[in-house]
Amino acid sequence: MDRSTSKAMSGTPVGRRSMLALAGLPLLLAGCGTVGTNPLTRGGRSASDIRVATYLTPSYKDLFPGIEMFVDTAAKADGVSVDLYDSGTLLNAAQTMPGLIQGVADVVVQTSSYVSTSYPILGVYELPFVNEGFEQIRRALAYDSPLSRLINETLRPRGLISLGSMTTTPEWLFTVDRPIEKPEDVRGLRIRTAGQVEGEMVKALGGSPVSMSSAELYEALERGTIDGMVSYMGTVISRDLQKVLKYGTEAHFGDYSVDAYANVDWYDSLPSTTREALHRAGKKLTEKGTDHQVAVHEDKYRGIIENSGVQLLTLDAQQIATFRKATAPVLEWWKQKVDDPELVEKALKLVRSA
Repeated sequence: MDRSTSKAMSGTPVGRRSMLALAGLPLLLAGCGTVGTNPLTRGGRSASDIRVATYLTPSYKDLFPGIEMFVDTAAKADGVSVDLYDSGTLLNAAQTMPGLIQGVADVVVQTSSYVSTSYPILGVYELPFVNEGFEQIRRALAYDSPLSRLINETLRPRGLISLGSMTTTPEWLFTVDRPIEKPEDVRGLRIRTAGQVEGEMVKALGGSPVSMSSAELYEALERGTIDGMVSYMGTVISRDLQKVLKYGTEAHFGDYSVDAYANVDWYDSLPSTTREALHRAGKKLTEKGTDHQVAVHEDKYRGIIENSGVQLLTLDAQQIATFRKATAPVLEWWKQKVDDPELVEKALKLVRSA
């Protein structure tokens, strides 16, 4: 295969180089705070031979097309070659960011809920009831927006740069046995969460956050190992969870993004034409990728959930105010995690004024 031509490969089997890189991940994880690879000689590949990794699978029909848009757009540039390793074939969800920092992949596509634990600035738009919801979060995270630039200013010294973000539709509270209409309804429930911000939100409401992969959710809900989950619609449909869930409460319990991150040393070493190709790809991910996701949710996923028998509950203004007050401790927790009052205020202002 001629690697000097532009191409995009989805679900590519992991080759010998990839296996060697993965074999060293336990050692790489220990040093994930610093960039330790030569960006120009990464496994013998040229700077414009781009390896993209994601744990997301094609079953995420709302998100995966955005990833394909990113890859296809980057691969259109002259001299740029792109290999896409999806479904965790190169790096699983837990390995993604350490693998990026250490050069196993050049670009990774990852959900912010996995990243904000180590890079808490991202939590500013994951916070529950932080503003009026999805559309405002999307405006805040628009391509090359002031918030996006502020986030990159914060990430860059730690070896990362975000190339673009798909904002997901809001996370709702889904349960099996009990509808959630007021904060007290969460008390005592075991709720699956996908990140620290979600976990703090559940704790603020009196529940117990449980961490598990989305692949485990169906059985856990069916057996009663957990009582519910914080999730956007895409996880429900991609895992067929509408068959075991009974209730869903529509409110801005959280939000996250699906982002394309690059190793900053590698990125800085690229020819300007390759960097421009990556930014065009990031813009496509941010804009058209999000457009596709929203259309899938509105035109298909919501109907599937409703027709499955899941009762969707909409909160009124007074109920929302009650939940906002109950989850206020999450904001204070996040401020302490960031530990930079000036940065906190800048980020919050950009999220709330978008």
